[in-house]
Amino acid sequence: MGVHDGHRQRMKQRFLEHGLDNFNDINALELLLFYALPRCDTNVVAHRLLDSFGSFPAVLEASAQELEKVEGVGESAAVLLRLVPQMSRRYMTAKAESMDVLSDSATAGSYFLPRYMYEQDEVVYLACLDSVHRVICCREIGRGVVNAAEVSVRKIVELALQQNSAAAILSHNHINGLALPSREDEMTTRKISSALSLVGIKLVDHIIVAGDEFVSMADSGLLNGAFDA
Repeated sequence: MGVHDGHRQRMKQRFLEHGLDNFNDINALELLLFYALPRCDTNVVAHRLLDSFGSFPAVLEASAQELEKVEGVGESAAVLLRLVPQMSRRYMTAKAESMDVLSDSATAGSYFLPRYMYEQDEVVYLACLDSVHRVICCREIGRGVVNAAEVSVRKIVELALQQNSAAAILSHNHINGLALPSREDEMTTRKISSALSLVGIKLVDHIIVAGDEFVSMADSGLLNGAFDA
């Protein structure tokens, strides 16, 4: 066993005994890179990554192409680094889906929030609900749009009808800025609510997410009594 092998084993054991809480960002990246770079000093590569991108989150949010520009980072390391945020989002989304009844704005916000973890595009989701607000399905209905006003109302109504929905909740994220509804968001919410109402489906909320925060348009008064039985 070489010097690096002994160091790697000690790092792994330290993680198994104490978790990542006593690891700094360099050590955390160093440990992760063990599994993609078996024969090099991953501490050096970890330093290069943080120097290149400026922060731990920025490293994990970088594209594979950007990551591979860093000396020592090949395709395998880039894929591994890109997997971390994607797997985290899948894990948190799967946990949130255990909340199958969205009975109020708090549970609705908690349900949608993980779907936007590390998301770099603006994305719109529609959750279709039954008569007791149990989730029938949640589908992405738009990506890369500038704001919710550009989402197809027809597409929303068609999906809700296909799923035999009694109610629905809309959600989208603001990439840059606050989780506050714009004038366009408000106009679109009214338009979608009216369109769904015509086919007997109630829009109970529109959740806007920014970072780790969300705002409920039902709580803001735009959809008064939306969660009432």
